[in-house]
This record gives sequence, C-alpha cells and structure tokens, in this order.
Amino acid sequence: MNSLSPITRNLLIANVVCYLLQLLAGSLHIDLTDLFGLHFVLADDFRVWQLVSYMFLHGSLTHLFFNMFSLWMFGGLIERTLGAKRFLTYWMVCGIGAGICQEFWQTGQYFVEGLNNYPMVNTGSAIISMGDYLNLWTTIGASGACYGVLLAFGMLFPNERIMLLLPPIPMKAKYFVAGYAAIELISAYASNDNVAHFAHLGGMLFGWLLLRYWRPSRSRRPAANGWTRWNEPPRTPSLWERITSRLRNRRTEQPGNAHHTATRQNDYDYNIRRRQEEQRMDELLDNRATTASRRRRNKSSSASVGDKHRHFPFHLYLPFISPVCFPKSLPFFLGLPYCSFGPVPPLRMPTRRNGGACRASSACVSPSVWPPWWVWAWYACFSNPVWHG
Repeated sequence: MNSLSPITRNLLIANVVCYLLQLLAGSLHIDLTDLFGLHFVLADDFRVWQLVSYMFLHGSLTHLFFNMFSLWMFGGLIERTLGAKRFLTYWMVCGIGAGICQEFWQTGQYFVEGLNNYPMVNTGSAIISMGDYLNLWTTIGASGACYGVLLAFGMLFPNERIMLLLPPIPMKAKYFVAGYAAIELISAYASNDNVAHFAHLGGMLFGWLLLRYWRPSRSRRPAANGWTRWNEPPRTPSLWERITSRLRNRRTEQPGNAHHTATRQNDYDYNIRRRQEEQRMDELLDNRATTASRRRRNKSSSASVGDKHRHFPFHLYLPFISPVCFPKSLPFFLGLPYCSFGPVPPLRMPTRRNGGACRASSACVSPSVWPPWWVWAWYACFSNPVWHG
C-alpha cells in the first residue's frame, strides 16, 4: 500500500471506507443510497452534489472489488504520468461526466417511452406514483471514473501489451480499450440490466476530451524505455502579474555603480559578510598567538635539570667550598678552569676504531665527547669523603 501513488491510495481507502459505512448504516436501517446516490434529474430527491457523492457508493462487494482492482492496476501509472493534481482532476471529471451522460440517457428514455404522460406506474409488485418511481432511478459506483482511467492508459501507452485472462493472449492497450468501449456500446442497446453502460461510456468520453485538451503536440515527448512523459506547458504570466513584477523591481533597484547593479540591501549584506570575515581572521590570529605562547611556556617549564644548572654559576663557588669539606677533590679542582668555563662540547655519534657506525659495544670510543665537569665533581666529592668537624 505504501508503494502506491498518494491520490490512488487515498481513493482506494475512501471507497472502501464508504462501503463499510454503507453496511453499518444499512444495519441501522439507514439507506445512504437514497441520500448520496445520483437520482434522476427530474426526480424530487435529485441534488447537484450527488454528481460527486455517487462515485463513492457501491451496490455490492463484487462491484467494489472490480472497480478498485482497475484503479489499483492502472491508477498509479496514470498518476505518475500526469501528476497527482492532474490525476485527481481527471478522476473527478470522468466521474462527473459519467453521471451527466447517465442523466442525459435517462432523460431521453423518460421522454421517448412517454413516461411523462402517466401519473402512476405499475412495477409488478405495486402501483406507485410517477414521482416515487423516478426516485428509484439511482446510479452509484465509480465505474465511469475507472473507465476513464482505462481510456487514459490506452491513450498514453497505446502499444503496451496486456495479457488477458480469458482468452490468455497478449493484446495492445489501444485495442483492449477499443474493444471494451465497443462491448459497452453494444450492451447499452442490447441488454436490459441494471448496469449503467452509458455512464461507463460517458466516463471514457469526458476522459478523452480532457486528454485532448491537455495534449498539445509540442509538450509531448518520448522518455526512456518507450514510455511517454507529459509536461505541463509553461504558464504565461497575466498582465497584472507583469505590472506588479515590474513595479516591485523598480522599488528595490537603487543607483549603484556604472552598471547600476548595486543596491542598498546588497551593500548591507556585503558589509556584514566582510565584518564576519574580519572577526574570523582575528580569532584565528589570536588562537595562533595563544598557542605559540603556550608552547614557549611549556618548553621553558620542561627544561632539563642540566639546562637549569648550566645557567647557575655554582662552579665559581665550588673551588672554594669543596676542598674544605672534601680534601681528596683538591687535585680535580686544580684543573677546574680548563673544564668548567665555556659551553660543553656538542656530542657526536661514537665511531668504531676501524670505522663504521657504532652499536652498543665496548669497541666504541668517543674521543671528542668529554663528560660535563659536574660529573667529575660529583664523583670526586662523594667517593670516600672526609668530613672535618
């Protein structure tokens, strides 16, 4: 049900709901056919709105099933081809046209048979007045609109093949529709049943007229896979719409540059965009400066202990204090001026004696790497120290 087109789905639901209401009202002894069925135009119970309401009433479950089956089979395709709005218009025009044709047929029958000359009518079971007899001429069902949908399928897709059930042979849509119309026309004159054959023919007639009205040759074009797609012709604006559009454009236009393309509103929008871009650029620059300063602070706070000690000149005080506390370190501090002043030589990768890269091995020597002076001071001070009281 969700795969159906919206108008087709809603029409199916509306007809089924109305049939259920008919059954419910019948159980309460209320005949909805007398209220909403299409009465003869000369009857006392005729109302104009019955030309619309009669399409949603059905006489039996079989009547409802076949009408809704044809709507389900062809309605979705026609709706997708014409569009939802046009399909709903087409459905209503075919249904109303079917009712009008049925009224014309009944009016001709009324005068041809001379029923206007008789005040009473013998129905076989009772003798009733002519007014009550005319109220019995009631038409219900959506068959006229369904026949209009069938005609639309034959006109829009004439070469599409349909497989019949009896006999099981394929037939093109145009021949299928023409055969149905011929059968209905013959049945209207040859049969004396309660089927409104002229209503069926009327739905097809009004559908054909409406499609011919909607079908200018310049708007019909073939689409993919052999289908035909109809486009609505472009609507020409009215004189009032052109005048109001011209006045509206003159009201909004303001003199600008040499080409007169700038307006006050455009300048205002441009200034707002420019100001927003400048604010965004300032934010990006502030964020970048903040990030750089944070990195500098982190780098200074995470400096190594050796870097901090390198800036502290405790090597100037150590030669005077350490020999007093640690006599054994005196030979080392005699050579302190050689190794304590100046920066520590940069480290280089150690090399093998015979050349090549050095791995973690005892064969590696590093003649240019000299340990920092505070390493030797630590070793001299705390290796077997002698404290003096």
